[in-house]
Amino acid sequence: MIVTSAVRHAAAGSAALLFVLPVPAAIASPVAPAPGAVSSVGEPTPPARHHVDPARLDRRGTQVQRLPGAPEVPSVSALSWVVADASSGEVLAARNAHRKLPPASTLKALFALTALPRHAPSERHTVADSELTGIGAGSSLVGVKEGYTYKVSDLWNGVFLSSGNDAVHVLAEMNGGWESTTRQMQEKARSLGAVDTHVVSPDGYDAPGQVSSAYDLAVFGRTGLQDPAFARYCSTAYADFPAGSWSYGIANTNRLLTGADGVDRYPGLLGIKNGYTSNAGNTLISAARRGDRTLVVSVMNPQEGGGFAVYEEARSLLDWGFEAAGRVQPVGSLAPVRAKAAADPGTRAVSVTRRGAGKQPVETAPRAGAEVVAAPARRSPEAESTGPSAGLPLALVGSACAAALALWGWRRRSAHRA
Repeated sequence: MIVTSAVRHAAAGSAALLFVLPVPAAIASPVAPAPGAVSSVGEPTPPARHHVDPARLDRRGTQVQRLPGAPEVPSVSALSWVVADASSGEVLAARNAHRKLPPASTLKALFALTALPRHAPSERHTVADSELTGIGAGSSLVGVKEGYTYKVSDLWNGVFLSSGNDAVHVLAEMNGGWESTTRQMQEKARSLGAVDTHVVSPDGYDAPGQVSSAYDLAVFGRTGLQDPAFARYCSTAYADFPAGSWSYGIANTNRLLTGADGVDRYPGLLGIKNGYTSNAGNTLISAARRGDRTLVVSVMNPQEGGGFAVYEEARSLLDWGFEAAGRVQPVGSLAPVRAKAAADPGTRAVSVTRRGAGKQPVETAPRAGAEVVAAPARRSPEAESTGPSAGLPLALVGSACAAALALWGWRRRSAHRA
């Protein structure tokens, strides 16, 4: 009887509260305005961005999306090439962009991205004999001598202008050694989203398994232009190289920059890097500025036209890029795709490179012991409400029950005292 009486009091109190509580009104899901419509705050809805197929650059053949009035892509004989906007990273057109080919000395661009920040230009270094061992037969040389002291800037002039493998060997030893520099270059390439590149010899000398692609070379060129020191070295046409108590002049072997050997200089050229080996053929990374636009072009192994064809084909692609800019839709991007950082501050952001057919993303794993926190699932519109919480009536019912039980207990004690 005691329990029954208590329950009656609690039920009566709960029913009374539930009777007076308002019922939450249903909230309709918001409906997005139609494209071009004006929102309630008077601002027009931004136009939809053009969809760029992330796997398009993995396809074979020429990839371009011309709009009305855009010029035809020039016919060139190179096995692969890329034309991209250096500022935005948008690829305007490409052919076999991810075809893996030997890069020759264009790989020195990646070497510079890796080692250039390690030493100040004014730093002086005396060359040891051991630093000049292992240079491949027939390598291009600037004339570095053991026992001579050079400024770091002199050695970098030797790398960019004369494509000197001797200068690369010395700088690599200063950077921790040949093998360490090779690993660092590989890591740098991956961090930039350049997944086609496999580094074996940092100077670009032919080595089994050493490959890159027109896409990756364009990435290296674009990234280099963002470093003032890199941009200064790669655009230098002439310099003096020290030789003890005297010096001699060296000229950049990029004919588009100097206008040598019957190749006309390209207006606005910012340089970057050329290369040649018997296995790679001629390769070239070029960049040029016209007005407020800068383009980067990479060309690998032309099949026609002789040794200087790489310059003329790069010229044709640069001309086309400046004329077509704004009249083509991009077919890809040189910028690596990066995932947002995890919510847990103990984890590092995951860097995801280009995704394409048959390609696996390269990810930077979280630190040991860090817990990866999955993002919470998004609530459906039906679950969202701006009215009273659904838990509020239950809380009030519980409070009513407690009050009713307390009243019943008080009445029982009063009855016993009477």
